[in-house]
Amino acid sequence: MSDSAQGLIGHLLGALAAIISLVANPLQPTPAQASDQEQAYRGSVFHILKDPSRHSENAYEYIEDALLVVKDGHIKKLAPYHSERSKLTPGTTVSDYSGMLIMPGFIDTHIHYPQREMIAAYGKQLLEWLNTYTFPTEKKYSDAAYARSQADLFLEELIRNGTTTALVFTTVYPISVEALFEAAYTKNMRIIAGKVLMDRNAPIELIDTPKSGIDQSRALIRKWHGKGRLAYAITPRFAITSSPEQLQAAGTLKKEFPTIYVHTHLSENTDEIALVKKFFPERSSYFDVYDYYGLTGPRSVFAHGVHLSESEINRIKQTKSVISFCPTSNLFLGSGLFPYRALKDKGVRVALGTDVGAGTSFSLFETLNEAYKVNQLNKTSFSPIEGLYLATLGGAKALELDNKIGNFLAGKEADFIVINPNSTPILQARSKNSKNLEEKLFALMMLSDDRSIKAVYIAGKKVETQSRKASP
Repeated sequence: MSDSAQGLIGHLLGALAAIISLVANPLQPTPAQASDQEQAYRGSVFHILKDPSRHSENAYEYIEDALLVVKDGHIKKLAPYHSERSKLTPGTTVSDYSGMLIMPGFIDTHIHYPQREMIAAYGKQLLEWLNTYTFPTEKKYSDAAYARSQADLFLEELIRNGTTTALVFTTVYPISVEALFEAAYTKNMRIIAGKVLMDRNAPIELIDTPKSGIDQSRALIRKWHGKGRLAYAITPRFAITSSPEQLQAAGTLKKEFPTIYVHTHLSENTDEIALVKKFFPERSSYFDVYDYYGLTGPRSVFAHGVHLSESEINRIKQTKSVISFCPTSNLFLGSGLFPYRALKDKGVRVALGTDVGAGTSFSLFETLNEAYKVNQLNKTSFSPIEGLYLATLGGAKALELDNKIGNFLAGKEADFIVINPNSTPILQARSKNSKNLEEKLFALMMLSDDRSIKAVYIAGKKVETQSRKASP
């Protein structure tokens, strides 16, 4: 049977499984829906139109006093306030955020939801850190009630920091994936996630097999991929913890479901790279392991890529695979300085990830702060326009979602955040003394955190977190 025929059968089976699931679970909650009533939002609006590293002119649009009009959870129009106010549909409510900055919601392309509770664990580099902190924590996610409670807390933290879309690691337990997808579905969030695949070199409680791992993944794909705003990612932890048989089966699964993602790690740490060479001596490089088993391509996102060879860089570009730049965790674990400018100049697709819990903040503002410093140490430039591109439209492009999210072009989904440039005394002072827009954006990039996020809208609906409800 041809690959295309297999893919068609897979899609049909997936659709049938979704219908059966809905019939069998009529009380399953539906996602939060935005009002079909037209809504409008007044404030300063900034969004990216093109990759600023490739387009020096007209890369972004900034309207100091703008009206963002939303209907049915999608962007209807963006225009100057005074020219658009009189054209609004009668009955349209206008939320006034004057003095604030409205931007597209942030997109995190690499984060671990079970690691929220072990964030900032002290004093280890990657491999020892995994064994000391990560694996013991992930064992707790075999418990459904525990996984559900942690999934809710994880999504709350994303929203509190202005992140509306995320590519997420779960654990080896299918229930941990179910818990995250269930919570995200009720919030109507764009979440991409998958069951972690590990059939060796991990604690016995976290080990699956090539067959069980793929069978469980297939069942999850059929139930969740494409449901609401959810998508599935085949998720080998990294090459060290998957046998050739498991990676081969994962590549076959990718062919079966060509619209799913691949999410894994690559060349984060020099000891890690040495172990990959030990376990896969027949492969020419770390990236070649994934490439050989059919796990590369436009929907394949590889976290880190700190230590890449020239041949790997060329092949990453050829396959149109994505590297997720995780500066905070690279610094925290002492992994190295990501060669951002060199990879961009060579045409590699690069996005941005917090990598919580080795990353020490859910905030993409704080992650951009560290990205700037990494570039400084590499003696390369990193402007706030480029940084905010990575956090919005760049992330959308990396996830092949730029036709849906990432900026405010008409028809896109209305995921956006409202930023308060006066959220702290020091940010207020720096913003006040900024001479132009780029200086103001740079101040935001370097000094903002969750306190700067005034409001978050997902598909046109304002989302309140428990912490925000509790605050005055």
